[in-house]
Amino acid sequence: MAAGDRRMSEVRPAVINPDIAVERTAPSFQVEKLVSLLDGGAERTRIRRTVEHVIIADAVFSQENQYFLTQPEQYELAVKKAVHLRQKMEDLGWTDDGPEMWFAFRILGGNLAFAVHSGVFIPTITELGTDAQIAKWVPLARDYQIIGTYAQTELGHGSYLQGLETTASFDPSNQDFILNSPKPSSIKWWPGDLGSSANHAVVLAQLYTQGKCHGMHAFIVQIRSLLDHSALPGVKIGDIGPKMGLEHVDNGYLMLQNIRIPKDNMLNRYSEITSDGRYIKKGSDRINYIAMVFTRVKIITEEMVTALSKACVIAIRYSVVRRQSKLKPGEMEAKILDYQTQQQKLLPQLATAFAFHFMASSLDTFCNQVKVQIKSKGDASSLPELHALSAGLKALISDACSAGVEACRRACGGHGYSKLSGLPSLYSRVVASCTYEGENTVLQLQTARFLIKCLNKIECGEPLPQSVSYLYEPITHDCSAKEKSDFLKPFLYIETYKHRAHRLIKDAGIKLQSLLQSGVEQHVAWNSTSVQLARAAVAHCHYIVVKNFVETLDGLKFEPEIQQVIKMLCDLYALTGILDNAGDFLHDGYLTGKQLDLMTACQLHLLSLVRKEAVSIADAFDYPDEQLNSAIGTYDGLAYQRLFEWAQKAPTNAKVNPAYEKYLKPRFRLAQSKL
Repeated sequence: MAAGDRRMSEVRPAVINPDIAVERTAPSFQVEKLVSLLDGGAERTRIRRTVEHVIIADAVFSQENQYFLTQPEQYELAVKKAVHLRQKMEDLGWTDDGPEMWFAFRILGGNLAFAVHSGVFIPTITELGTDAQIAKWVPLARDYQIIGTYAQTELGHGSYLQGLETTASFDPSNQDFILNSPKPSSIKWWPGDLGSSANHAVVLAQLYTQGKCHGMHAFIVQIRSLLDHSALPGVKIGDIGPKMGLEHVDNGYLMLQNIRIPKDNMLNRYSEITSDGRYIKKGSDRINYIAMVFTRVKIITEEMVTALSKACVIAIRYSVVRRQSKLKPGEMEAKILDYQTQQQKLLPQLATAFAFHFMASSLDTFCNQVKVQIKSKGDASSLPELHALSAGLKALISDACSAGVEACRRACGGHGYSKLSGLPSLYSRVVASCTYEGENTVLQLQTARFLIKCLNKIECGEPLPQSVSYLYEPITHDCSAKEKSDFLKPFLYIETYKHRAHRLIKDAGIKLQSLLQSGVEQHVAWNSTSVQLARAAVAHCHYIVVKNFVETLDGLKFEPEIQQVIKMLCDLYALTGILDNAGDFLHDGYLTGKQLDLMTACQLHLLSLVRKEAVSIADAFDYPDEQLNSAIGTYDGLAYQRLFEWAQKAPTNAKVNPAYEKYLKPRFRLAQSKL
C-alpha cells in the first residue's frame, strides 16, 4: 500500500496509553470520513498524506530538538529547509500552484524561511505586474536566484496605507524613479525575509510625478548585491532584533536614500507613467491593495486556523491522559477532561477550529473567484466585498485563535508552559497575526466603512453584495425559542446572530448620520462612533461564520453520521458565541434571561456529548506527531515518558554550565569543611 493510501488504523503506534486508547473505541462516526471532509475530499487526503510521508522521511525537515536551537541556528535551519524543499519539488515534479506545494507549505510553513518571498513578494508581482514583468522576475524568484520581501510597513505607519511616507519620484530626464525614506518614521520596519535574506524588495511608496502625488504604488527595488550580499549604496538595511516569537524569521528594516530604479520597475498592470511623466490609470485605485487582501486570505487559511486546530489536538489528548484529583471518593484520580470546567475551556475551542476551517475554505473560494474576475475580465467589482470580508474575518479569527490557543495552553497546566508541549510556539506565532497585515481594530473599522456604505445603498434602493443582503430584511424583535431543544435549531440561532449584526450596524449608522446632520464634521462623527462601528463589524463577521457553518452542515445530508458530529460542533460554536456576548442579545430584549438559562443548560449538555467524541474528532485533523512536535500531544498519549525523554536532550544537560565554574563552585567548596 502506498504511503498516501494509508488509513489512520494502519499508522497507530505499537504502544498506546490505555487512557487515550479507550477514548477511540467505537466512535459514532468514521474518523476517516471526517478527515476527508476537512481535507476537501478523499483524493486531497491521499495527496496530503503522500506529501507528509515525503517530508517526514527526509531528515532535513526533522523538527527534532528544534526547541533547543538558538535564534541564528533556527534561521539557518529555516533557510536550509526552504532551499531543500525547492530542490525536492523540482525532483518530484511538484508545481508551484499544485496541491502538493500547498500541503507542503501547510506542513512546513511555520519552520521555513522565505514565507514573505513566496507568499507575498511573488504574488504581488503576479497580481500587479505586467506579463513582461512577471516573465522577468517570477522565474528568478521561484528558483531562489533572487530573494524578495514586501516592504510596506514603516516605523510610523502600518495599516493606514495612505499615510505611508516613502516616496518614489519620477525623473523624466533619466526615465527612472528616485526612492527616498524622507524621515525616521518612513523607515520600512518589520518585513520578513528582509533582515538577512532578501536582495530585492517590492517597496510600497507614494508615487510623485509632475509635482503631484498619485498615491501608493509598488516598485521592485534591488537592495543588496548579488555578488557579496552587501547593502547597495544608499541602502541601510538590517535585522530589527529580538521578538516575542518567530525566531526563524529575519524581520528587518530598510532605509532608502536617493535610490534610482528603472522606469520598468514600477509594477504597472493597472497604471502607467509616460516618458514625459503623465500618469495613466488603467484600473480602480483599489487594485493596489489587492496583494494585501490576498495575503490576509492566505494567512487565515494557512496559519491562524492551523494553529488553533493543533492546539486543540494537543490539549485534548493531554487532557485524557492527565489525571488529577478525585471526582468520586474512593476512585482513582479523574481524567481532567471529565471535569466540566475543562470541557468548557477546550471543547468550544474545538468547535471554533471547525467553524473557522470551513469559513477559511469558503473565503479562499471567493478569493479565487475574484482573482479570475480581475485577471480575465478586468472586473474588480467584487473586490470591496472581499476586502471587507477578509479584513473583518482576519480580525475576528486572529483574535479568537490567539485566545483559543492560550486557553488550550493554560488548560494543560504547568506542562503547557513548557516549550516542549508545542503550545508556547503556537501561541507566539498566532498572536503575531493580530497585528501584521493590518491591526485588528483598524481592520474592523475598514469592514465597518463597507457596511455603512451598504446602508447608504439601501436608502438609494441599490442592490447589495451577497454577504450583506440580509440588511434589506426587516429586523426581528424577539427570539421564538420556548424550550431548550429550540436552541438546537440552526435557523433559530442564525436568526439570532443576524438580528444582532443587523441591529448593531443600523444603530451605528443612525448615530453616525445623526452626528453628521447635527453639523459635526465627518471625521469627528466617525471617530465618535468608532467603538460602535467596530462592534458592528465583529457582529457581522460572527454572523457570516455561523451562517457558513450551517451551510456546510446542510451540505452533508448524504453523510448522516458525519452530519451529526458537525451538527454538535456547529450548535456548540453558535451557542457559546451567544452566551459569551449575552449583553448584545439582551440589550433590546431579543433574548430574555430565562432563554439564556435554557441556552446555558443546552450548551452544557452539548459539552457532555462532544466530550465522548473529543479525541476522535481531534484525531480527524490527522496531524502526524512530527508535525505537531509536542511531547504531550502525541497520538500514543505517552506524555510523561516523552517529556522526560525530550528534556534529557537539552544541551545544558550535556555540559557544565559556565555559571557554576564562575560563581557557584567557589562558594560550594567553602561548605566542604563545614559539612
